[in-house]
Amino acid sequence: MSKWDIEYLKLCKKILNEGIKSPNRTGIDTYKIPGYHFHLDVGEEFPILTTKQTYSRQAFLEMLWIYQQASNDVRDLQNVNVHIWDEWEIAEDGYWYAKQYKTDKDGNQVLEFDKKFFGKKYAHTIGTAYGYVVKKYDLAHRAIKLIKEDPFNRRNVISLWQEEDLETGVLKPCVWSSEWDVTDGKLNAWVHQRSCDVPLGLPFNVTQYAALLYLFAKEANLKPGTLDWSIKDAQIYENQIDGIKKQLERENLQPLPAPTLWINPDKHFDEYDFSKDCKDIKVLNYKHHGPIKFKIAK
Repeated sequence: MSKWDIEYLKLCKKILNEGIKSPNRTGIDTYKIPGYHFHLDVGEEFPILTTKQTYSRQAFLEMLWIYQQASNDVRDLQNVNVHIWDEWEIAEDGYWYAKQYKTDKDGNQVLEFDKKFFGKKYAHTIGTAYGYVVKKYDLAHRAIKLIKEDPFNRRNVISLWQEEDLETGVLKPCVWSSEWDVTDGKLNAWVHQRSCDVPLGLPFNVTQYAALLYLFAKEANLKPGTLDWSIKDAQIYENQIDGIKKQLERENLQPLPAPTLWINPDKHFDEYDFSKDCKDIKVLNYKHHGPIKFKIAK
């Protein structure tokens, strides 16, 4: 197995064995642990799971949507056939419509249909979140500039958690910050995640940020180094447990080789293709076991 598969399945086992059953806003209980950290050398091996399929095209395009396009417009993703954010899109009338679960006085989860008004100016967007924040504070370009011009700077932080923008964003950022440093000619990152859907979100997020590290390193003629990842609330939903157990059974199957990441050598950060083909960033020689469908808790 790839080193990322080993780390990932280790986390899954820990949650299944030690996780505490907890209610939440979705109405589907989770098993959670209150903190976790892992370390990967992404220069040695690009992290994308082989024990199940991770859809790299969608992962890379969402990453580019946030950090390169600096967009909060859901239609930009829909135009490249990525529908991750469809349920969070603010409607034409300026409202975001959602199902919410709240706990009553007896501790029961009660379904309520809710809506929140953001204003028509935010129609078709996710409000002041993710790419909006990146654009407002020029976060990606600032990080690249520091990596190139002041590589030993210890204050190179990208934070998507900006207090003045939180209430007008549809979803508060889950992967909310990253720190960047250069050591011995290699670019390293430490990523912080406040809440993590381990079966669905984590494989996607790790592959995305590893790719972002490669892109930033290329801009500064550095080698990709290490990716550390810290999670505050690592959870598996009850309706995902069977799928995770199925994935864990694949530990005993023939191990598959780790793939490599290819980036167009002739382009820079602002030039990478943002289209359905995503032709400038690709995973090569990706061999994997079949996909596992997990239900999304909304």
